[in-house]
Amino acid sequence: MKTKKVLFVIAHEGYQPVEYNEPKKIIEDAGFHVITASNKAGTATATDGSTTPVDIELGKVRVNDYDGIIFIGGSGTLDNLDNEQSYQLIQQAEKNYKVIGAICIATRILAKAAILNSKKATGWDGDGALAKIYEHYNVSYLPEINVVTDDMTITATGPKVAKDFGHEIVDLLERT
Repeated sequence: MKTKKVLFVIAHEGYQPVEYNEPKKIIEDAGFHVITASNKAGTATATDGSTTPVDIELGKVRVNDYDGIIFIGGSGTLDNLDNEQSYQLIQQAEKNYKVIGAICIATRILAKAAILNSKKATGWDGDGALAKIYEHYNVSYLPEINVVTDDMTITATGPKVAKDFGHEIVDLLERT
């Protein structure tokens, strides 16, 4: 049986290290292979100054090479990843029935890609704008729940639930 591969998409500048490292470790410990993608090649820098190598540029990703596509939050996420390239990747992943996840502010990218339409989701709402964004994209917002799984999509609120997010991803990957 081939090892399932999961693509983690991070901002080249300003990804959230806890949201990246904790789920990655859980997923790898479960026997899956994690590949890191970003909007630029080289080394990505987290909000705390730590770094991680980028395995593949977002524009070179072939969705069918992966069993899951996970978007990680952080202060640079919207500046680096909230764009048509990300939306197309997410939409292609949905069409190919892949596990799709996002944590923290990155859940907004899933909404704008129109794959959360008529689904339940959560996410970071520190700016008070998430309810309005979700309403615009016809997403059923569940602010009181930290990790929400709806069909093949997982959303989470932020770093405090990064481990739970990682476990949910593993559970969903193991069922597919």
